[in-house]
Parts: sequence; structure tokens; C-alpha cells
Amino acid sequence: MSGLSLQGCAQSQPERLGTPIEGYSHTSAAINRFSVNGNGGPNLSPYGYGGGQMCCAPLPVKWHPGLTVVVEWEKDPNPHDSANWPDPPFSDAWRKAAREHENHYTRHRAVVAVAPYEDLGLVNVHFLPCNQVAVSAGATYPGRPDYPFQFPQKMEEPATCPKP
Repeated sequence: MSGLSLQGCAQSQPERLGTPIEGYSHTSAAINRFSVNGNGGPNLSPYGYGGGQMCCAPLPVKWHPGLTVVVEWEKDPNPHDSANWPDPPFSDAWRKAAREHENHYTRHRAVVAVAPYEDLGLVNVHFLPCNQVAVSAGATYPGRPDYPFQFPQKMEEPATCPKP
């Protein structure tokens, strides 16, 4: 019986893995919060990136055509307005100004194609002018020649945005 078959004993590779989420704001707006397929990402300063990696968005180990994710986010179009709020901080007048400021936040949702990747890496979400979003998930990062996007870190909103 030394000829027993060990077929089926090898571990199979997972089809999906959880991968950390990171973000990049290429606009003057702050991204207060965002998620990828319901999994949270960090908040982002205007023209900021990183914010710490959050865990995790489950994605296929191998990219395939038609792969999309759902990105939801809350945007503060005027993140520096708090400099004009009444003193002292956290007074009733200050809190009132903060509540009024929050009324200008906008919430968005987009189904976004994931750029092709060979090896699964970080989920990088790029927030662009006109509430556009780009997503990569490969084992590379912005600034490298093999990264699928070459967006400038600072991008200005056009006078008018195209209609979706």
C-alpha cells in the first residue's frame, strides 16, 4: 500500500484575499471617510494621501475583465472653513458653525472598474476632480513606472464638470 495517492491533499490557492485600502485625494476637498465594497478607508486631507492603511477589501487574487468595486465617500468641499469659526473652540457658537459646515458635505457612490493587475497588492483609491474615482489593486504603488495611473497629486476642479 505504499503507492497511496496523495491527490487532493495539496492546499489550493484562495480565490480571494483581503487587501489593505489606501487613498489619495488629488483635489482641494477633504475626504472625511470612504469605503470600498463596504470596507472603510482612511480620511484624507486636501491633496493628501495615505492616512494609514485600513483593512480590508476582499478581491480576487487574479484580475479579470469586468472587475469592479463600489466606492462610497463623504467629501468636505471647504475643509479650511473652520479657521473662520467663532472662538473659543467648542463653544456653542463654534458648535453651531460646525453643524452648518457639515450641511455642505456631499456624499457619493460610484461603481469603479479596477485597473488590471498581475499580483494582488494594496487597493489604492484615487479621488479626482468632478467626483471621479480610479482604483488600482496591484502590487505596485504611485510613482512607479508600472503603476496604472500617473495622476498629478494636485488637480484643479474645472469650471464645469461633464454630466455623468
